[in-house]
Amino acid sequence: MYVLSKDLPEEQLQLYKELESSYGKSLPFVSDPDLELIDFMGMKNGDVAYRGYGMLDQDGKVVFKSVNDHWGEEIEKTVEEIKNEYNKLK
Repeated sequence: MYVLSKDLPEEQLQLYKELESSYGKSLPFVSDPDLELIDFMGMKNGDVAYRGYGMLDQDGKVVFKSVNDHWGEEIEKTVEEIKNEYNKLK
């Protein structure tokens, strides 16, 4: 699991540390300043990325994506959807 964003690594480090401080852990960040992976995932919105989440399978195929500005506020729903999509891969 990774956080993917257009932000540069220096900017991501700040958020990584804030998440780690607030929650006791964080996730690895991947910088995609040219929006290449974000576009591949179907999450590009002009020159920025949509907020949301998605999943790739072992072959790099997009399994699903969800554009959702409120995924964090709806974390239980988000986690349930990710688990369901992950279980479909088995």
